[in-house]
Amino acid sequence: MTDSARLPLVNLPYRSAPMLRATQRAVLLLLSLTSLPVFGAEGEGVAPAAAKLIDFGGGWAITNSMATGWAVSLLLVAFVMWLVGKPSVMPSKGQALVEKLIEALRDLFEPIVGKKAFPAAFPILVTLFIFILFHNWMGLLPGVGTMGWGRGEHWWSLQHIDTPWIRPHNADFNGTIALALISFGAWAIIVLKYVGPRLILFDLFGNKADKKETPAWLYPILSIVFLLVGFIEVFSIAIRPFTLSVRLFGNIFGGENLLHGTGFFFVFYFMELLVGLIQALVFTLLTSVYIGLLANHGDDHDHEHAADEKSGHVPAAPH
Repeated sequence: MTDSARLPLVNLPYRSAPMLRATQRAVLLLLSLTSLPVFGAEGEGVAPAAAKLIDFGGGWAITNSMATGWAVSLLLVAFVMWLVGKPSVMPSKGQALVEKLIEALRDLFEPIVGKKAFPAAFPILVTLFIFILFHNWMGLLPGVGTMGWGRGEHWWSLQHIDTPWIRPHNADFNGTIALALISFGAWAIIVLKYVGPRLILFDLFGNKADKKETPAWLYPILSIVFLLVGFIEVFSIAIRPFTLSVRLFGNIFGGENLLHGTGFFFVFYFMELLVGLIQALVFTLLTSVYIGLLANHGDDHDHEHAADEKSGHVPAAPH
């Protein structure tokens, strides 16, 4: 066997009779679609870097994870549009299914985000959840990572894939970084709009102790403590894109390697179904928590004011 020949998995040169060539091609296609290890599915694992399908030079290229992300996103949009159809007062089965999903996500996110910022935060949270969920499950489809350009002289000796044609978007660190930056940018816009820089600065560096109930000598010390804690909080906010992206990438990339290393054993296959759902929930729940940590201040203030009016006690205006 030589490694000099670079051949597509489903288009190898044969020197047999026409009937044998047709049989061999059918076997190749069947094996690649069922992800059998003859094409490197077992023991090979997934490369950390996405393979370049088209290289424009100068660092610009279209990778297999990018192409997969675009294709799946277009199919997902088309599927939802077909499922919903033309919205009507009496919803169709597809429209009712989508509405049930939206209602379940609304009930999940609204208490976390708060009613004030919820209208702005909900669309991005739903989009992130659906996008991440389906791209997490992309690696479970037959043929993902097992079809592409490989090395070998004969169809029966092809053991290694150099350039897989399909790679899950979230198994590429660049893809998860992009998702984390979008999440971070949405967080910044929403909290600045609905909370404001003044309350954000107070929440980070302000003294939260009640001055009336705190001894005079202790209050300045607490101010210094809250100031130091604020700098730690700023650091934790700054690394949120990194932690979000690493968590998602690590789980999906690790799952891909597990599936390829075990020959897509069915136990791990169904485990990855659960992992994909959990990671989509974790990513969007953390994004909603980050928003709610600041946005809920406004809701808390409104609730306290309403309770005071109901009890007949109107607090004095702050100086």
